[in-house]
Amino acid sequence: MKTKLSDKKNIAILGSTGSIGTQALDVIRANKDAFSVEVLTGNGNADLLIKQAIEFDPNTVVIADESKYQYVKDALAPHDIKVFAGNKAIAEVVQMDSIDMVLAAIVGYAGLESTLSAINAGKQIALANKETLVVAGDLVTKLAKEKGVNLYPVDSEHSAIFQCLAGEFHNPIEKIYLTASGGPFRGKDKTFLSTVKKEQALKHPNWEMGAKITIDSASLMNKGLEVIEAKWLFGLKPEQIDVIVHPQSIVHSIVQFTDGSMKAQMGLPDMKLPIQYAIGYPNRMKSDFPRFDFLTHPQLTFEPADIKTFRNLALAFEAMHKGGNAPCILNAANEIAVAAFLKDKIGFLQMSDVVGNCLQTVAHIAKPSYEDYVETDKETRRIAKEFLNF
Repeated sequence: MKTKLSDKKNIAILGSTGSIGTQALDVIRANKDAFSVEVLTGNGNADLLIKQAIEFDPNTVVIADESKYQYVKDALAPHDIKVFAGNKAIAEVVQMDSIDMVLAAIVGYAGLESTLSAINAGKQIALANKETLVVAGDLVTKLAKEKGVNLYPVDSEHSAIFQCLAGEFHNPIEKIYLTASGGPFRGKDKTFLSTVKKEQALKHPNWEMGAKITIDSASLMNKGLEVIEAKWLFGLKPEQIDVIVHPQSIVHSIVQFTDGSMKAQMGLPDMKLPIQYAIGYPNRMKSDFPRFDFLTHPQLTFEPADIKTFRNLALAFEAMHKGGNAPCILNAANEIAVAAFLKDKIGFLQMSDVVGNCLQTVAHIAKPSYEDYVETDKETRRIAKEFLNF
């Protein structure tokens, strides 16, 4: 096993070939004195994973797609890097003693098992996988508290709330406002949305993200998932969370305290900033990221979210209020719906129909166990596929 310098923070990046993972490596590349890459995992992009491994020289690499194991192993044979394959291997390697922090950036439900495994091993978590808390927030937060593990949010909105709370953790929150850009279809009606194609939905006005999260942003499901995540991250009641549309994406979120005072965190829309804040916490590390200039943004505007047209946000609030396994149902149904939309099998508005149907059809469990979450996810996906003939 390679020895790492003790003054560096050893990071495991789960999902290193995705949008968050590649940007995290940009941050680490610019701060080599502060961070060392201990583990890299990717899903199916073997060539990029190999390239990253050769550059960052981790202890271990895991490719989730087991059919590409030999290809990755052969490519990294000249290097002193261990190679494993499969999701079970990801859940195992995060428990390595040499890891200081795990950046959980695997997209969707698939990231839950490895994140729970890392928490069980007492690893600090930089959480970019919002679905982990959406699906099993009660389970995850209880385990983190039990193991003394901090969850550092990477989502720009939750990072903003976390930054606003610095020095204020003893002061009660009255309310938080998560900001949403409104996506590419802000202000559009259902008639317009009934004809949109995935190419239009994938053109986000402000952020560069992976396909799944970009579609979620266009449908406002991403904001719905963030609402549920915020509930668990900050120990809030549903009525303490609101969403406002802020098209410029400069104010990343707002905290309102019981005295009426409000704090907002601002900056240009760049995910590298919240990534760096999470993995470098409690220090603010110097960066060469572009700076916000008020004179180039003379107006910052805010408006209510249109939950009648964009039903996904309303469905997410409904699932959060219902609790139990309802958010797990919401997430699983949405993952199937987005996959179908990206394959041109259904229209944009039908995604909400899939989610709404599953929330009504799948049995509600008020206090689910981990096994209940696993079964709920499986059953919801089956019902969603039947509903779509997908």
